Amino acid sequence: MIEHIVLFKFSDTTTEAQKEEGARRLRALSDKLPGIIDIQAGQNYSTRGKGYSMALTTRFRSKEDHEFYTPSPEHQACVTYLKEVGMIDSLAIDFEISDAE
Repeated sequence: MIEHIVLFKFSDTTTEAQKEEGARRLRALSDKLPGIIDIQAGQNYSTRGKGYSMALTTRFRSKEDHEFYTPSPEHQACVTYLKEVGMIDSLAIDFEISDAE
């Protein structure tokens, strides 16, 4: 299983409504793309976010499912929207979850 975590940083002009719409669009990918076991996205409320104000966590069955997700038109449409509303940086971490747990 693969865990995909992304943090998003936005410009000061990006509204909370725009960020929430981006999170909604990301969550909706679970209905559009195969291989997604779980997907969550939402706004950061912590004061420790270092400017990253939204996060995404996605769990995939396999690396192949993750590799299909990244370039897919559905995912790229979300990325385009986030950039249009002012995303200025993102940080992604991907790791394999051991079956032994």
